[in-house]
Order: sequence, then structure tokens, then C-alpha cells
Amino acid sequence: MEKLRAEINRHGHLYHVEARPEVTDDVYDELFRRLQAWEAQYPELSSPSSPTHRVGADPQDKFETVEHVAPMLSLDSTQEMDDVRRFDERVRKALGSGVEPVYIMEPKLDGASIELVYEHGVLVRAVTRGNGRAGEGVTENIRTIAGVPLTLRTEERPAPALLALRGEVIMYISDFQRFNEGLRAVGQEPYASPRNSAAGSVRQLDSRVTASRKLDVLVYDVLAVDGVPLSSDMEGVEAIRQWGFRVPERIERAASCDEVFRYHAAFDADRDGLDYEIDGIVIKLDDLSARRAMGATAHHPRWALAFKFAPRQEVTTIEKIDIQVGRTGVLTPVALLRPVSVGGVMVSRASLHNREELRRKDLREGDRVRIQRAGDVIPQVVEVVETRADRPPPFEMPSECPACGTEVYEDGPRTVCPNRFRCPAQLKGRIIHFGARSALDIEGLGEETANMFVDRGLVSELAELFDLGVERLMELDGFAETSATALVEALEATKTPELHRFLVALGIPEVGVTVARSLAESFGTFDRVRDATREELEAVSGIGPRMSEAIVGYFTDVRTAAAVDALLARGIVPVAVEVVASNLPDLGAAVFTGAIPVPRVVAEGAWRAVGGSTSGAVSKKTAFLVAGDNAGSKLEKAEKLGVPVLDFDEFVVRLREHGGDIERGD
Repeated sequence: MEKLRAEINRHGHLYHVEARPEVTDDVYDELFRRLQAWEAQYPELSSPSSPTHRVGADPQDKFETVEHVAPMLSLDSTQEMDDVRRFDERVRKALGSGVEPVYIMEPKLDGASIELVYEHGVLVRAVTRGNGRAGEGVTENIRTIAGVPLTLRTEERPAPALLALRGEVIMYISDFQRFNEGLRAVGQEPYASPRNSAAGSVRQLDSRVTASRKLDVLVYDVLAVDGVPLSSDMEGVEAIRQWGFRVPERIERAASCDEVFRYHAAFDADRDGLDYEIDGIVIKLDDLSARRAMGATAHHPRWALAFKFAPRQEVTTIEKIDIQVGRTGVLTPVALLRPVSVGGVMVSRASLHNREELRRKDLREGDRVRIQRAGDVIPQVVEVVETRADRPPPFEMPSECPACGTEVYEDGPRTVCPNRFRCPAQLKGRIIHFGARSALDIEGLGEETANMFVDRGLVSELAELFDLGVERLMELDGFAETSATALVEALEATKTPELHRFLVALGIPEVGVTVARSLAESFGTFDRVRDATREELEAVSGIGPRMSEAIVGYFTDVRTAAAVDALLARGIVPVAVEVVASNLPDLGAAVFTGAIPVPRVVAEGAWRAVGGSTSGAVSKKTAFLVAGDNAGSKLEKAEKLGVPVLDFDEFVVRLREHGGDIERGD
């Protein structure tokens, strides 16, 4: 059986990854049926890595949330060549003078990101990107995709004890078109795009549905690996290929912006002829040690940039301009468009942002307009291309909130409804946000449910969600005993949320996922966050005066405080976080200038690792300046201010005094 599994896996790799099959489909099918029969006869000899798992398993009740081995960050992106040049300048500055960066370039695939984790060569889990730190465990579904090895190939490179990879689940355009034709033939709604189809297929609770769809996974990044030293991204790509994965085509290196621009232009020219969706290219620093030293923001790595293509555009008609009221009370004009396909996605509405944007573009009902999907995702109106003879007067924002009738006010370019606690539209938005995946992740609490609860008068504030019972829910359209019970149980299960999730769920102005996590880690308990002063808040990394003012203002507002108290009175107890005080001394800020023997980011990282900090500018607070060859104005300023100046060897000595060290390039 093991020999047969290995033979089937080998033929599968030749067919799906290398596109050079050695046997006919009939021969492969006969081998597959023979293995199925043996596994049925000897179930105790079955294996989770058997190719028979590709047909799918019994349906699951739900997906579990799984932490990633390493963060799956987004990428900073641009469509401008000047931004690419500035990115290159930042990388060169971080590496230090005398060090020339080498970049690796690849197509930016437009699919569904996935983390694949292998232990001792066997696929043990597959996780969607989710919020970047955790996602949904979709292992059974990913096992059905023939291009994903269930066991790593080890002919050229041994399997590590642990391997985490990042890839993209895609549906090829030709397969997508055939798939949609099949849906239309049986009267079902077709998918909007290959990307949506891939993402929807991965999140099927019945993995047999996933198995029935033609998907592929292209793998392009080693997130984590034990015992296999890799020095460059290109070496990692070669390792990925040797372990048996398909990698994106045309991965190349570049040493200058001009080479990047030529690569980008070539892919853009070929874009419409590809059988898969891409929306740009990705530029990444090739040196992995330099990457680690450059680090990342909470949102994206500093060593990578997505260089997007110009959006695809189409022309359609604004049939109506409507007003949408969000959870923060902002009134947003929205263009209701004659539906049109933009890059394979049907677009029927687009945000017009605010009254000043509306006036600047002079958009009116009946206008023929050019639209695009910003970043190939968000629909937006670019410009008017044609107006009708009886063009109506300019659209005016209402003087009253269309949802509650309250008189609105202007806040810069925004129009705002102040009726925060009685406006039904704002309440609906808060309910949706409260149950969102990044907040309390309440299954079944979406837009349709929120609208029903508010419109029927069942919920007038967030706390009343926890008063809903199964019998009352069963009186509503769309709820049966099973779904009603599931929602009540889901609400009950959120009564001990992680602190940062609860902070996100409250919808505190300026507080997103990253800031909420920083608050939780800095203060530990909800009461301490709630009672924090502006000075205490501003001591947290990333929180400035504006943000601290918004947070304090939220918790000191009488009506907001009452709403929060009502939630706590329903038994919600956010889980406290242990605040671990740093045992590293405050060694002061170091500044580096001139050419030194290692990339500057490596030296800066080494100093921060022992408790110091770094800065790009010299001031009276600077602890010392490390001056390399050709040091310039920073050295002059340090001498003028009396800041101690060290050469690189003296810096290494000081670093070692505090338990640190650094690997020199020489």
C-alpha cells in the first residue's frame, strides 16, 4: 500500500505540477481504485497522507480558528513608478552605503491566500489568511486539490521537521468559465470572478464540493522552516519546487528600478492572455537576513512592495444617487449603476465618498461615467464621459438623516448624523461590526440578521442581543430551531472574549485590530484600558494625541459608558492579558551613519535586541552615534551637540557588554 501510494503521488505530481504524465488516465484511475479497495479492506492501514483523501470527507459543522505559524501580512502597494523608486531608496538606506540590494520579482496572484503546514514531510493543516494572525482551518478542503503534495517530495531535498508555506489558491480562467457555464445550466447564480470562486470553494463545509471544482495552489513563500538554512528568497523558491509544489511562473531577480519596470511592463502586456488573474507584480528583497533586520509594520513588511497594474475600466450609467448611513453616523453618497462587468466582476454600485468628492467630479443621475475597480477590488467612479441633454441639477446632500430624520451637520468634507444611539442605520452597522470576524466573530450575525433585528424592534442597543431567546428568534423569517439555537449559543460563547477582540467590537474611534492588540498587551484588563488617561495611552507605541483623545472621549461619554455597562451587565467578561514587563535596560537611542561592515538594519536590530532604541536623526537625546566611512552631516551634528561618537568596532564592544553580538560581513 505504501509503494502504491508513493507511485500514485509520483504520477499525480508529474501530471498536475510538471505537466508531463507518464501514464494514461485509465492506468492512473486503475491504480487509484486499487488503493481505495485495499484501504477499505484494511482500514487500520489507512494514512492521512493517502491520495484517496483528495475525493473529500464528510461535511464539517464549522471551521475552527487556527493561529498561523508566522504572520501572513498584507503588502504595501502602489501603481506609481515614483513610489517604487522611493521604496528602493528606503531599502538602500536601511542596508547602508556600499550594499547593493537584489530584489526577487513574481506575479501578484489574485486568488485566496493559504498557509500550508507540514510536519516531518506530511501535510497537517491548511489555514486561510483570515486576519493575518489566525484564519480558518480548511485542511480537508485543501487535501482535495491535486497540486498540493500530501507528503513532501524528498528526492532532492530532505523534509524538515516543520515547514510552513504561503501560497495562493486559484481557479484558472478557462476552468472558471466552464464552471460558471455549468452553474447557469442548472439555474444557479454564477460566481463573479475566479478569485471569488477560489475563495468560496476553499470555504465549503463539505470538502467533496471543493473536490468537484478545478483548483490549483501556487506556492511562493517559506513562512517558517526548522533545520533548513535558507539565505535568499530565490533559494527558498527552489526549495519549494524541490519539495513538489508548483510555483508562479517567471520569477526573476532585479538589481535596479529599471529592471523592475521592464518586468512589470512585460507582465502587464501579457496580462489579458494569461489563464489566471494577476493584478500586478510583487517586489521583495532577496536577502532573508536583511529582511529580518528591516522587519515589518503591523500591516506590511518593510522589505516588499506590490506594484499594481492600472485598474481595468468600463463605461456605464449612474441610474440613481442614494445615501448610505454608516455605523459612525457618516452619510455617504452611493452611485447605483447600470450593472456592468469590470474585469470579470459585475459592478452595480460604487461609493462617491463625500459631498466634496461629488462636487469635484460633478456627478449627476443619468451621467455616463467611467468606472474602475481600485486595486481590482473596490468599485469607484473615475469621471463623467457623457451627459444627457436634460441633465438634472447637482445632487445635494440631505439636511436630515434619511434613516432617523435627525438634522445632520458638516464635519469637514463629511456629513454626519449625530443621533448615535437612536439612529437605526448606525445601530445596524454597530451590530454587524460587533459580530464581524475581526471582532467577536459571531456566526450568523450578518447584515440580513442585523437589519431584521432593528427593523422588528428586537434590538435597540448592542446589549439586547444577549436577551434574544430561541423561541423569539423562531418567529422571524429565515429562522428555524436549529439556526435560532446556533445563534443564541454563538452569542453566549462570546461572553468571555479576548480583550483585544472586545475592544474592536466596541467600535472605539481610531481603534482597529492592531491598536486594540497594543492596548490589551499594554494594560492587561478592560478596566485599565477604560480608565487610562491620555498620558498613559500615549505611552503605548503607535498611539498619538489624536488617538488618545478619541479613546478617552469614547469612554467618558455618558451614553457610551451606559451602553458599555449594559454589555458588561449581560455577563461579558473580557479575558485579561498578562502584562509582561521588559527586563531589558533602557540603553538609549543609537544613530548610524556612513558605510559600516553590515547592513544598517542588522546593526540597528542588534542594538534593539539588547534593550536599546534607534533613530534616523541626531539630537541631544541620542545616546551615541556609530560613524562609518564617509560619514556626513550627522557626524557634524553629533560633534556639535557633544553626542559620543563610536566607530563600528567600538559599537560591537558596547553591544557585547550588554549580552548582544553581531555577525560582521568581513
